[in-house]
Amino acid sequence: MVIPVTTYRIGEAAELLGVSVDTVRRWVDAGRLAADRDEHGHRHIAGAGLAAFARSIADEPDPGIGRSSARNRLRGIVTAIARDSVMAQVDIQAGPFRVVSLMSREAVDELGLEVGSTAVAVIKSTTVVVERGDDR
Repeated sequence: MVIPVTTYRIGEAAELLGVSVDTVRRWVDAGRLAADRDEHGHRHIAGAGLAAFARSIADEPDPGIGRSSARNRLRGIVTAIARDSVMAQVDIQAGPFRVVSLMSREAVDELGLEVGSTAVAVIKSTTVVVERGDDR
């Protein structure tokens, strides 16, 4: 069997999708995500197939779509809040991503944010810097 140029092992796919290795294995075993075995029996997922699968799960309904023009929405848990008299810094862990937001203290209080509560980081930007993620 010939492995496509860009392939990912189960653990790498799990990290990229922000889920556990067991979740990716279940998706593969259920036929939701295609994987092939190499000559050593290790499962590999083609990069194009993983990208298509990632898009399909990202296309699942998001209750925030339709209320906002922003499409970059990261749901996570509030891990830290630093307040002063006027401003606040809110840290959200969304899967493997740490998102930091600076906002007014009043906004934090009105939203009822506290460490341990869930929050959605909504990102709208005209500039997005893309770096190559290939460090293999």
